[in-house]
Amino acid sequence: MTTLLDVDGLATHFPLPRGPVGALRRAPRRVVRAVDGVSFTVGAGELVALVGESGSGKTTTAQSVLRVVDPSTGTVRFRGQDITALGRRALKPVRRHMQVVYQDPYESLDPRFRIGRSVAEPLVVHRVGTRAGRRELVLAALERAGLTPAETFAGRYPHELSGGQRQRAAIAAALVLGPDLLIADEPVSMLDVSVRAGVLGVLDELRRDGLGILMITHDLSTAAHHADRIAVMYLGRVVEEGPAAEVVRNPSHPYTRALVAAVPRAGGTRRDVGIPAGDAPDPADVPGGCRFHPRCPIAIDACTRTDPALLAVAGAAAHRAACPITRNQETTCHQPLPR
Repeated sequence: MTTLLDVDGLATHFPLPRGPVGALRRAPRRVVRAVDGVSFTVGAGELVALVGESGSGKTTTAQSVLRVVDPSTGTVRFRGQDITALGRRALKPVRRHMQVVYQDPYESLDPRFRIGRSVAEPLVVHRVGTRAGRRELVLAALERAGLTPAETFAGRYPHELSGGQRQRAAIAAALVLGPDLLIADEPVSMLDVSVRAGVLGVLDELRRDGLGILMITHDLSTAAHHADRIAVMYLGRVVEEGPAAEVVRNPSHPYTRALVAAVPRAGGTRRDVGIPAGDAPDPADVPGGCRFHPRCPIAIDACTRTDPALLAVAGAAAHRAACPITRNQETTCHQPLPR
């Protein structure tokens, strides 16, 4: 499999203002460690899911990969080229091959423009084709995204489409340049359940056509059924990653076990793994040692001092977890996650 995206040690930190009192006292400036040493790869024709609760750093990771936000440290390589420090002019041709679909399709589409014009806008920005040629590319992108007949949808305004149709139009705008990598940030979280399957089906078809997809989601069941690999993020770090079926059926990190246990099952049953209630700690005040230890039901004294690295889980070289306590344990979830 050809590696499209290679992220190594990515960190994105945001300094907080000290304020007048803090400046007078010369207090040290606090830093929000939104992304704090993340590494993963995405191959051609592969769908990788970044999973985690709100505030875990998933979207900031995607923004850093796209260079919408400049990372603090680490490297981002796209098709073998290091794009971490590229300037605006050098980055523009690279961005033509890296496109994004956002969570809210209505905010992605200008309400003043017809769908055809919104889909054609990336072609205009990158000066691709003639006016007549752009029209053909727009109609082809709409057809590929599942909006048929394309001529009809190209002439409509965003408010004349349903939520699922708007998201398909946003996908078409991302596809019109023929990218190699698509980053989908919660692409179905705002859609009705009956519409999600159609949009996810479009992503599946694109993946089979060779497009690499990085999907950000908090829905583990969606990731389990559509992703090739899953990377679980917690407080700016990847705490477990591996093949989707292996991560879901044999979760190793306590946080991943909690996510699996929280998925509703037939009959309303759920597995209780004893995770305390409450939110993740403040990313500007990350706990020492393992950052999950304040909420972990099996934490020991060593967890407060050592920040564990991602190492292979026993019996599965491609499955890695950042918990030395559970890496050699097998906790198989025999009941499949709901679709």
